[in-house]
Amino acid sequence: MPLLELNGIAKHFGAIEALKGVDLTIEPGEAVGLMGDNGAGKSTLVRVIAGNFRPSEGEIRINGQVQHFHKPVDARVAGIEVVYQDLALCDNLTAAANVFLGRELKRQIGPLKILNYPAMYAKAAELFKELKSETRPRDLVKQMSGGQRQAVAIARTRLADAKLVLMDEPTAAISVRQVAEVLDLIHRLKDRGIAVVLISHRMPDVFAVCDRVVVMRRGRKVADKAITSSSPEEVTGLITGAIHVA
Repeated sequence: MPLLELNGIAKHFGAIEALKGVDLTIEPGEAVGLMGDNGAGKSTLVRVIAGNFRPSEGEIRINGQVQHFHKPVDARVAGIEVVYQDLALCDNLTAAANVFLGRELKRQIGPLKILNYPAMYAKAAELFKELKSETRPRDLVKQMSGGQRQAVAIARTRLADAKLVLMDEPTAAISVRQVAEVLDLIHRLKDRGIAVVLISHRMPDVFAVCDRVVVMRRGRKVADKAITSSSPEEVTGLITGAIHVA
């Protein structure tokens, strides 16, 4: 049974059709590259999956069950987590504090509840070890590399036992070495049976870690192919419209 099924998803903003009848399935542990030019509908599709937008038409299923997401927390409860392009991290806080931001662990001392820092440091260290990241729980985010910041954002998704992680341009504006770190993190998620949707303009990254590539153009899905049966040249043609469909 697929982890995620989208059937006939459409999204209208007034007279503007941002998405037109999109069908998509994602299996557990599968990485899918979502590509397309600016305005192709990638971000709108991801926001529908993440619960930011309600589809105008169509159906979302998780593990075969129809879902109606009214807000992002509904998608999170269903096992969908998002790593945004800006990562949404607080530079002045530690890695552990960012991992637990809004979900802090507390302990009872008499009538008071206080933050349980030792437990949060220990759990954050466990998550970073699981991801094989050099990030340390007590390090301040403002002192971290781009790859370490991504590790913090991905570790945050592991707190909620995510089934699907949506990643928005995770390798944009970071060094070559840090790109390798992020791609390795995606492999770690796949190894644990977690599906990944990778939104990216970087063709080498998609072909390095993804099992399939989905191409959007003008709100429609124009390709959904195994990486092994496609090529960067074909995907470029699909994005630009030189190739209409594949």
